[in-house]
Amino acid sequence: MAEIMSLPEAVNALVNDGDSVAMEGFTHLIPFAAGHEVIRQRRKNLTLIRMTPDLIYDRLIGAGCAEKLVFSWGGNPGVGSLHRFRDALANGWPAPLTVEEHSHAGMANRYAAGAAGLPFGVLRGYAGTDLPAHTETIKFVTCPFTGERLAAVAALNPDVTIVHAQRADRAGNVQLWGLTGIQREAVLAAKRALATVEEIVDRLDPVPGGVILPSWVLDAVALAPGGAKPSYAHGYYERDNTAYRAWDAVSRDRDKFSAWLEELVAP
Repeated sequence: MAEIMSLPEAVNALVNDGDSVAMEGFTHLIPFAAGHEVIRQRRKNLTLIRMTPDLIYDRLIGAGCAEKLVFSWGGNPGVGSLHRFRDALANGWPAPLTVEEHSHAGMANRYAAGAAGLPFGVLRGYAGTDLPAHTETIKFVTCPFTGERLAAVAALNPDVTIVHAQRADRAGNVQLWGLTGIQREAVLAAKRALATVEEIVDRLDPVPGGVILPSWVLDAVALAPGGAKPSYAHGYYERDNTAYRAWDAVSRDRDKFSAWLEELVAP
C-alpha cells in the first residue's frame, strides 16, 4: 500500500544508485519535480527509461545521473535536439552514455509485456529500419498459427517508475486524466512506483476518461503542486512554452547548463 510522504523522502526511499528508472508522461504530467529531486540527491549510474527523453532526461543526463538511456525518440517536438544528451553520447560529458533505441510502438509493447508479467511483447514493427541490428532487445519470431514473421521485444520492468498525476486520496489511491500515455503500464511493470500529485483530497470524484492507480500498485505518493512544470497538468495549469524554448540556449552551452544545475541543487 502506498505511503504518503514528502518528495525528498520518497526519492530517498525508492531511487538507488544503479537503478533502472522510468519517468513517464507524454507532453502532459511529466514528473519534472521528481526528476529534479533525483538530481538534488545526486543519484548516479541510472538507466533512464522513457518513450521520449524530453527536457527531463536532458537535465538528468547533464547532471551526470545516467549511464544508459532506453528510449524511442531522442528529442523534444517543440525544442528540437537535446544537447546534454548529444554531448554525453558524442563526447562523454559529464559521463559516458550508452543507448538502447526502440520505436514508440516497441517501447509501448515492452511496458505492456512488463505490466502483464510476460517476458516479451510481439508486434508488427521495425520493418525497414536497422534498429534490430543494433538493439539486443529486439528479435524476430514466427507466429505458430499463421507463419507470419513478427518482432519480439523484451519486457520492461524498471526498478522504479515515477509518474505525476492530478490527485490522490488520503488512502494513497491516485487519479489522473487527459493524455495519460503509457503511465499506467509503466507503473504496473515496475518493481517500485512513486506518484507525485497536484493535491491530496478526501475523495476521488469520477472524471471522464480518468485512470485510477490503486494504492496497492504504488509504494509512495508525494504532494508536489506544480510538479509537472514546465509541462502541463490538465485542469491545473498549461504548458510553459516559453520555458521550453528557453531551454535550448541553456542546454547548448556547458557553462550555462552548469550554472542552471548549480542553482537547482543549491540549498
